[in-house]
Amino acid sequence: MINRVVLTGRLTIDLELRRTQNGTSVVSFTLAVDRSFKKEGQPEADFINCVAWNRQADTMAQYLHRGSLIGVDGRLQTRNYENQQGQRVYITEVFVDNFTFLESRAQSQPTPPKESPNASNGYYRTDTSDVETIGIEGDDLPF
Repeated sequence: MINRVVLTGRLTIDLELRRTQNGTSVVSFTLAVDRSFKKEGQPEADFINCVAWNRQADTMAQYLHRGSLIGVDGRLQTRNYENQQGQRVYITEVFVDNFTFLESRAQSQPTPPKESPNASNGYYRTDTSDVETIGIEGDDLPF
């Protein structure tokens, strides 16, 4: 059986890193994914709930913000709970296995950060000693 989801979209909110009681990092976010067809009176995008855990959550919260363009690879998972009115509530979300930055920091931010730019590639340098970095050039994108 296959349960795989691949999405490309923009974050609808600034990410807020939270921690579980045992210290596990988690971020929940909504990804706005454009529809390939547009019909009058219908939304032009789907808003898909996603959640990332552990190191990916830490990296996402550090480097991404509202409007960031990312690619997400994961799986659908449904959970449920009983609300205060005693009704069963079902939530379906994408559990992120992998994600990819799809634009440079310079492209995703309206104003440059305080760090000085690296003139050779236009990216801004940050302390990445504990984070795996991904360099993506425009020629590497499949679209």
